[in-house]
Amino acid sequence: MPQTPFHTPALSRRSLLRALGGAVALGALAGCGVPAAYVKPGDRAVADLSAKDKKLTWANWPLYIDTDDDDPNKRPTLEAFGKRTGISVDYIEEINDNDEFFGKISPSLMNHQSTGRDLIVVSDWMCARFVRLGWVQKMDRARQPAVAKYLDPLLRSPAFDPGRRFTVPWQSGITGIAYNRRKLGREIRHVSDFWASDLKGRVTLLSGLDEAFALLMQGNGVDITRWTADDFHRVCDQVEKEVHRGQIRRFTGNDYTKDLVSGDVLACQAYSGDVIQLQADNPDIRFVVPEEGAELWSDSLMIPNRARHKANAERLVDYYYEPEVAAELAAWVNYVCPVPAAREVLAASKDKDTAALADNPLIFPDTAMRSRLAIARDIKSTERVEFAKRWNKIVGL
Repeated sequence: MPQTPFHTPALSRRSLLRALGGAVALGALAGCGVPAAYVKPGDRAVADLSAKDKKLTWANWPLYIDTDDDDPNKRPTLEAFGKRTGISVDYIEEINDNDEFFGKISPSLMNHQSTGRDLIVVSDWMCARFVRLGWVQKMDRARQPAVAKYLDPLLRSPAFDPGRRFTVPWQSGITGIAYNRRKLGREIRHVSDFWASDLKGRVTLLSGLDEAFALLMQGNGVDITRWTADDFHRVCDQVEKEVHRGQIRRFTGNDYTKDLVSGDVLACQAYSGDVIQLQADNPDIRFVVPEEGAELWSDSLMIPNRARHKANAERLVDYYYEPEVAAELAAWVNYVCPVPAAREVLAASKDKDTAALADNPLIFPDTAMRSRLAIARDIKSTERVEFAKRWNKIVGL
């Protein structure tokens, strides 16, 4: 990627599954033992104050929105929204981990109370949990013409939310393979390349269950939109074998980037947005969507139950789906843009470096890459305890 004034929020985005206890507790809450946690559709909304109270509160991850180069406290796209609509946004960078944030607001939601937030952003596998529990409100697409028109077809209908009625992608990314082409001395094209003899002890996999399993299944030719328990245990058998023979150096969170940069690791599971940042300093680092495919994921916007400014939140979500706004955001965050039409906006930029972003397939995947991307079905609450127990034992959590 060319050196530009824009920045990449690489190290705060994807969460790491915590120890088994947390996973078990959350899995149980999501449908195995706390039936009272579910909120029926009629109990989710309260009187909307949007018409007379021109504000909303938005909880997001750190470094996940454009900021002014001279003043990081200024957010140009958000300020432009306020000027256009008269709606003030209390933007809070309070989400550092999906499970941690879930624990923070779940007491309010299960007790039918307001969270004090009108809009939140969490990863889709966590969104699935909120949707199943009935903790988020259906968005009114009549108020969101830009979402209806411009949302990437690849992202329109994940298994956990057909038609994206409750969620709208904020930014997306790809879980694929990063490797050092110069140090390895060859290309990587397949997931099975992880197990090659010249990579022994120089491979890392992601430690989070939700982050790791899909790509490994794709290496086995599995359709990750409809994988089975047998598919999961087959992957665990493979990984267990590779751990025992010393193929895998370690399991990581986002700190895999350090190993890749230092050369201690030659190939690893990686997120596309991280690799864009790494390539700015080291063009020998490559990112590949394996021939068998890779996982397309999103961090998505949701309106929690009892939000007091639902219409304002819906308006803000739609604003970010206008191609001009989406392009400005994409140029800053460098993840996969969920608005393909933003590509033309960037391509027309008079700034050479900004225009070059339009041709980066890790921001706007080309046709060949798109054909190999899929959204994995999420791990259901009835599966999570069993699967987390097995995976975390292998990983050492």
